[in-house]
Amino acid sequence: MKPIEIKSRELLNTFVGWQEHSQFLQSWEWGEFQEKVSGKVWRIGVEDNGKLIASAKIIKKELPLKKSYFYCARGPIIAEGNREEVTEKLLDEIARVAKEEGVMFLRFDPLFELQAYKKYHAVKTLDIQPGQTSILDLEKTEEELLGGMHTKTRYNIRLAEKKGIKITEGSIADFEGFWTLLDQTSGRDKFRPHGRSYYKAMLEINNDFIKLFFAEYEGKKIATGIFSYFGDTFTYLHGGSANEMRNIMAPFALQWHCIKLAKSLGCKYYDFHGISDEKWPGVTRFKKGFGGSAVNYPGTFDLSYDDGWYAIYKMIRKARRTF
Repeated sequence: MKPIEIKSRELLNTFVGWQEHSQFLQSWEWGEFQEKVSGKVWRIGVEDNGKLIASAKIIKKELPLKKSYFYCARGPIIAEGNREEVTEKLLDEIARVAKEEGVMFLRFDPLFELQAYKKYHAVKTLDIQPGQTSILDLEKTEEELLGGMHTKTRYNIRLAEKKGIKITEGSIADFEGFWTLLDQTSGRDKFRPHGRSYYKAMLEINNDFIKLFFAEYEGKKIATGIFSYFGDTFTYLHGGSANEMRNIMAPFALQWHCIKLAKSLGCKYYDFHGISDEKWPGVTRFKKGFGGSAVNYPGTFDLSYDDGWYAIYKMIRKARRTF
């Protein structure tokens, strides 16, 4: 068993994509996207007898005073088997790279709890990725999926279909249409989106991985969504809708179209990518209406490599949240 640098897209995506409920945030393509918008990326793995058994795509995030940290979103990915020993080998290699780069700590969102994280003194911090999501089982029939939805959701899907909502696939050329709808939604629902360049870079990823859709009514785009298709999972990432014609229920038709598309592509899961009754009550109510099962994650953790500077970082972070 030895640590390796993963240099092959096929090797990484095959390993990550074959895990149950594939994590697009650990894919090769998402790493390329992060290199454009965030920082330098490493793809570190553990190999046993020529077979990849663990991987971690990590991003170097810059901080003031020439400090930095590593971030591993929805990872690391550890194959079934001796996960504790494998995880320790992977964490040791990440620590080695961190020392070379002068990185202060590793932040990560594990898929499950392991003793190795406690052994290495990882501490809970504020969640980066959503702590809970809602997932549809796409191995059910369309009738079963509809039957598992809230009555109002099912009604709204049928209403949108009767109104003649048309779903079209977009591309980077349709960015302004997407941004206009997202901007209207953020103003209406009081949330702060990423910057324009972030979404533009995302839509520049190939259409086999990131997909953009619009719901149109009488030739006008009134709802939109960005989705990820990776491994066995189709994930809803970002969406928006117009301030007018909300009674047409376009977002419901858009989601149902993508659920059926995901089934046709052979996906096993449709991930709504984050729910929280407390943080996002309206959006969560919308997502839960489609049925599905809630999946909980352990949360976000920090593993310090420099306790002195990490203590200073935590004090500054706490002060900023307070004021």
